[in-house]
Amino acid sequence: MRRTLYLSDLDGTLLRSDAKTSEFTNRTVNRLVDDGVLFSYATARSFETASKVTQGLDAEMPVIVHNGAFVLDSVTRRPLWSALFKEEEKEEIYRAFTERGLYPLTYSIIGGRNRFSYLWEQSGRGQREFICSRLDDERARMIFSPSRALEGDVFYFTCIDGEERLRAVYERLREKYRCFFSRDIYSDEPWLEILPAHASKASAALHVKELFDCDRIVCFGDEINDIPLFEIADECYAVENAAPELKEIATAIIPSNDEDGVAHWLEEHAEFTPTGGGKEERGAENDFSAPSE
Repeated sequence: MRRTLYLSDLDGTLLRSDAKTSEFTNRTVNRLVDDGVLFSYATARSFETASKVTQGLDAEMPVIVHNGAFVLDSVTRRPLWSALFKEEEKEEIYRAFTERGLYPLTYSIIGGRNRFSYLWEQSGRGQREFICSRLDDERARMIFSPSRALEGDVFYFTCIDGEERLRAVYERLREKYRCFFSRDIYSDEPWLEILPAHASKASAALHVKELFDCDRIVCFGDEINDIPLFEIADECYAVENAAPELKEIATAIIPSNDEDGVAHWLEEHAEFTPTGGGKEERGAENDFSAPSE
């Protein structure tokens, strides 16, 4: 029997517009997973925020976070795969921002802990709103000098600001790194994300596929950062509210996130997989000391 890995994006796809999974989605996915369906998610969120908005889901599978920068064990939170910037790369990227008066949030592993660093005074309104929504996050790290922004092993940059300035940075870096320039689906603010060139939901998904000896990938998404994942999947489904670019390459269009399109599709079509065969090993909880590609 073939083994299929089902992967869903979160925001705008598995989550409803209130940024939560519905009771129907939770109940359906949990039942299917209990019966043997291999299901997980691939998101631009961190594990910390993703776990909050998916509290009703009980699947204990590796999860893909930060747009593919990490594959984490969902129980121990130990990195199973990661993509990090080299020293010269993170310096080049940060300089591209600061030369235009922009100071992005930098995500890094510092002292074995997952942190994001920000300069409050240099952040614009949209970025401050983003920071304020995460002030209770144990990863939040206010710094007071740009010289401290690149401490640790950096794996992700994100910046919310004016479209013109962000686009200039995007055009400068997009050929060398994995860049996503879009608008936030909740605030509609211009948003630029930058990851290492080899980091993507696609590369992370292939790693999870290998971990579980799967034969194929079926995925679900709504935004342009899902395009790499759609391109390597055997089947790919865009929700009705998805970006036109994603719909163009989708196997088919399914009902929107607010109609629980993913859960309804899984309930009707998902294939059960015999237990066993996975290669993953659990490690010490919260150990970020050895993420590696």
